[in-house]
Amino acid sequence: MNLKKIFLFLILSSFWANAQEGLPVYQDYLSDNIFLLHPSMAGIGSCSKVRLTARQQWQGVDESPMLQTLSVNTAAGERVGLGLTLINDRNGYHSQKGIQGTFAYHLDFSRSPATLSKLSFGMRLSYMQSQLDETSFDPLDFDPIIAGVIQSKSYINADFGMSYHFWDFYAHATVKNALLTYRDLYTRENESPNLRNYIFSFGYNFGTGYDFLVEPSVMVQLKERTGEKLADFNMKFTKKFDDTRLWAVVSYRRSFDQGALQDNSYITPIIGLNYKKMMFSYTYTHQLDDVVFKDGGYHQVTLGFNFACKPERYHCDCPYVNF
Repeated sequence: MNLKKIFLFLILSSFWANAQEGLPVYQDYLSDNIFLLHPSMAGIGSCSKVRLTARQQWQGVDESPMLQTLSVNTAAGERVGLGLTLINDRNGYHSQKGIQGTFAYHLDFSRSPATLSKLSFGMRLSYMQSQLDETSFDPLDFDPIIAGVIQSKSYINADFGMSYHFWDFYAHATVKNALLTYRDLYTRENESPNLRNYIFSFGYNFGTGYDFLVEPSVMVQLKERTGEKLADFNMKFTKKFDDTRLWAVVSYRRSFDQGALQDNSYITPIIGLNYKKMMFSYTYTHQLDDVVFKDGGYHQVTLGFNFACKPERYHCDCPYVNF
């Protein structure tokens, strides 16, 4: 194993040990896929939704991080929403595969179709399998204790969330990885059972009749164990043409960690298209820090399909509920 390979392994191992949290939090929630982030959004829309995402980081680097997800969420009656997510995440010699099941319950306080007032609760259970592939490690160049095997461990965790929609305003709060769970991939002295991540989102849709919408929003993350603080500042624009909706997003993510060697910040433009029941989006993330591992950014493609659609219920600029 050459020095470059060892260096890459150490970087990815450090990143994985500190950031592994089931499904990583990227900006894919802005790609008409907010259910991935907040379990309370399962089945809230007028359509059932299938979404397939593929993400590539540091293109051109061997063993660079890759993520694929397949999710579906649907209504099961007037108040119940159900969801299912499959995850395949690879980060160098580490990988994780998982399945998540989601249950949501929606309370409607609206007195007429002209108003929207809805309180939602959601719970997501996750079963994850983590692996560390050491079969390519040469004991002559590396530590023989960790060479030649594939370590595999499984763990269970849960997310809890709630959402509130009032006309064109929305707010979400979610606790990811609420349970204290050891992954046991390394020794317990080297890992924490606390993966809790508190996520808060809120935004507002400005527009009339969906012809043109402007949606500013903010998403904040607070990681309990490490004390990390992150915020996304987003602006989304949507234009409707008959059966087609074109939309674009600009998202700026900033870390607010005190004492960090550098300020971690990212800029993410997203473009998307909804045509009848089909959906497509492309996401590009560029790191703005002075010191980066590689200049290449992060690329993500999302494909979607809507089915079992019902007529729009509310007279508001609220695409997450009406679509």
